[in-house]
Amino acid sequence: MAHASHDKEVYFVPEPSYWPIVGSIGLFLLVGGVSVGLNNISWGYYASLLGLAIFVVMLFGWFGAVIRESLADMYNAQVDRTFRWAMAWFIFSEVMFFAAFFGALFYARMLAIQWLSGAGAESMTHLLLWPNFEATWPTNGPDALGGQFSTVGAWGLPAINTAILLTSSWTVTLAHHAVRAGHQARTSLWLAITVALGIGFLVLQAEEYVHAYEHLNLTLESGIYGSTFYMLTGFHGAHVTLGTIMLTVMLFRSLKGHFRPERHFAFEATAWYWHFVDVVWLGLFIFVYIL
Repeated sequence: MAHASHDKEVYFVPEPSYWPIVGSIGLFLLVGGVSVGLNNISWGYYASLLGLAIFVVMLFGWFGAVIRESLADMYNAQVDRTFRWAMAWFIFSEVMFFAAFFGALFYARMLAIQWLSGAGAESMTHLLLWPNFEATWPTNGPDALGGQFSTVGAWGLPAINTAILLTSSWTVTLAHHAVRAGHQARTSLWLAITVALGIGFLVLQAEEYVHAYEHLNLTLESGIYGSTFYMLTGFHGAHVTLGTIMLTVMLFRSLKGHFRPERHFAFEATAWYWHFVDVVWLGLFIFVYIL
């Protein structure tokens, strides 16, 4: 391991690690296995499970090494700044990720169905292909190709989940204040509450999906509305899952006393990510459930 230095002119460089290649092998098996499985080849899903296991082992090993380096005070102020910039750019990339999906929703809702109904210069598309199509939202596609379905009401489980995420944003902020004040027990308490709220959100979203499939006939095949609904809420749910895992790791690290008032970037990065997830949900709640 390279020697640590707090001299601003010296940058910490870790020794070569085998974890990146391990992670690459795991991701290759995971994605490749799923692709093969989707083509009805039975061994594909076994390969994907093996890849997932390898990837999880990589996460434990690689992040464990980073944690040990941090606890050994191997990161100086310059390293800390680069960590913050890296996390900021990562969150920016996530913003662009969801912007693409919100853009797809906007395009389908405000442009595509208008053209299919005869608006603007695309009127010939309407006359030649689907003369009876009407520009209404939500839509199951021309000639009702997506089948009949009902939408998920905004003021049921989605409203409850909104309240849960807003509350979790408050509790993680309280945990941040506690760690900055050096109160380990209080930090762990608020983190535990935040983790519980994240799990509660995921449980309610799973219940919402089951209800949508079984009682509303709202599936991925329910036209463009079903596709965009599950695309946006599903990817957000995946991000909530990742955020909850990150918060759980922070909780265990807090219980072990890893964080100090002046050095707790891992906690801060997780809090930033969780606030980002909360803001995205507010956009989803408005544009997917209400409007």
